Amino acid sequence: MSEQQDHASKSSSSSISSSTQESEEDVTVGTLLTEPKNSGRSLGKRLSHLDSIPHTPRVNGQIPDVNNATIDHETLLERLGTYGLAEFQIEGDGNCQFRALADQIFRNPDYHKHVRKSVVKQLKEFKKNYEGYVPMEYKEYLKKMKRSGEWGDHVTLQAAADRFAAKICLLTSFRDTCLIEIVPRGAAPTRELWLSFWSEVHYNSLYATEDLPNRKTKKKHWLF
Repeated sequence: MSEQQDHASKSSSSSISSSTQESEEDVTVGTLLTEPKNSGRSLGKRLSHLDSIPHTPRVNGQIPDVNNATIDHETLLERLGTYGLAEFQIEGDGNCQFRALADQIFRNPDYHKHVRKSVVKQLKEFKKNYEGYVPMEYKEYLKKMKRSGEWGDHVTLQAAADRFAAKICLLTSFRDTCLIEIVPRGAAPTRELWLSFWSEVHYNSLYATEDLPNRKTKKKHWLF
């Protein structure tokens, strides 16, 4: 076998192996998704007296400076303490929204690539539901959202709610309200996902203080 043929054979084998691995991972993720996670509903009971505001999908706006962001996070931490909630810290590498969602769905933020892949698939397959909220060429938006490290926005949150049949509850640092609920369109939610969201820059995964996981994460958080 020539060197060129040998290289082609190895390349083909590598491609098949990669494809097989992705297929196996998709099966694993699919299995996990069929297992309902209802722990979030207990959090909902703690905040049932709060009014939520309607969610409007939108792309990311202006990012605040570090000082304002720090103040906003302090405000959020006070709110969390009031309701007996705590943040599971998510790595701030640009994938925090998808990592936080993965932690809520799979109890493992490392599944963020699969969450992003599913969200982009939702955006692509149901373009008419989302393109009106995107102030740019939609193909470019999809191309951007495929990239690891690209920040998620409120459009991807809506797509995630729709894709995973989930009510996504955001406890925020916003002054006018602290609760935003994103519900799936045209279907009753089968699970609740709880995230903290502060200063338009970072998402963490929320738990009751007594249920906060002690698993280790990479020590790379926004502002830290």
